[in-house]
Amino acid sequence: MLKSTENQSRFYDDVLFSALANNTRIAYDKGWACFQDYCKDVGIDALAAAPDDVADFFIIMGSRANMINGKSLSFSTLSLYRSAINRKFVEAHKPSPTAHPKVDVIMKGLARMRGTAQRRVLALREHHILSMLEQCGDSPIGLRDAALISLGFSAALRRSEICALTVDDIQIISSANGAENRQMFINIRKSKTDQEGKGQRIAIPEGNVIRPIKRLEDWLHISAIRWGHIFQSMTRNGNVRGRPLHHADVPRLLKHYGKIIGLNPNEISGHSLRAGFVTSAAAHNARLDKIMQITRHTNPETVMGYIRDTELFRDHAGKDFL
Repeated sequence: MLKSTENQSRFYDDVLFSALANNTRIAYDKGWACFQDYCKDVGIDALAAAPDDVADFFIIMGSRANMINGKSLSFSTLSLYRSAINRKFVEAHKPSPTAHPKVDVIMKGLARMRGTAQRRVLALREHHILSMLEQCGDSPIGLRDAALISLGFSAALRRSEICALTVDDIQIISSANGAENRQMFINIRKSKTDQEGKGQRIAIPEGNVIRPIKRLEDWLHISAIRWGHIFQSMTRNGNVRGRPLHHADVPRLLKHYGKIIGLNPNEISGHSLRAGFVTSAAAHNARLDKIMQITRHTNPETVMGYIRDTELFRDHAGKDFL
């Protein structure tokens, strides 16, 4: 009976672990480590912290400036820390102090002082993408970057999805009407909206401007990649290392080319490709359901957030006299 209880407890822990996406788990670990450091400084055990301790932690964190940019932590970061602390107590089978009314009051106060609006990153439109592609050049690294930018934009991929792509995930279909009419299917084996790994399929045409299929083929040809991850880290002389790019490499790469074409790199993130596709599609009057086929959003409201920004300037009330 005891062994059965132990097995059930272990299985429960495994279920809790599997419920979180990898990136979420990394973020939670960072938040919990921050709380542990605080508890160590004040001389208490983190898993024995009372609601007053948690409330004091958030007051201190809310007033502390970031060592990197000198800015206070955003409310979304503080909320993530709260979720991280709560998660650890749940995993330890202990009542969480984060649900206490005093913690609620502190968080509401911080929200009003700080504001809860999410940071809006720059959506890289099709003309931005084309300008960035023109700066990539024909070196091995440049061809890799061009393939990544064009494919990430055309398929509205998240940065983790870009880095996870393998050769087996790509299917290019030839057309009797010429290379310009070729089509490509991308299989996304696991994503934010598909944590069970059922797989999602995206259709991408070759097009006449961004041309993601040709740019991908140019990269695979020069790199001689026949299997494994498509986008790999490289040496300075252009040799692939056999290791996939880290998801942090995607925003770094986009910021690099964004700065070259005159954009503010601080406004660019890994989400800029995905946001840019949705915004560009909306500006060209694409149907909502067709946009969602590519982005794989499950909630139309999320996509409408991008579309509303575009629609604000269409038939603007002041266009004829401003």
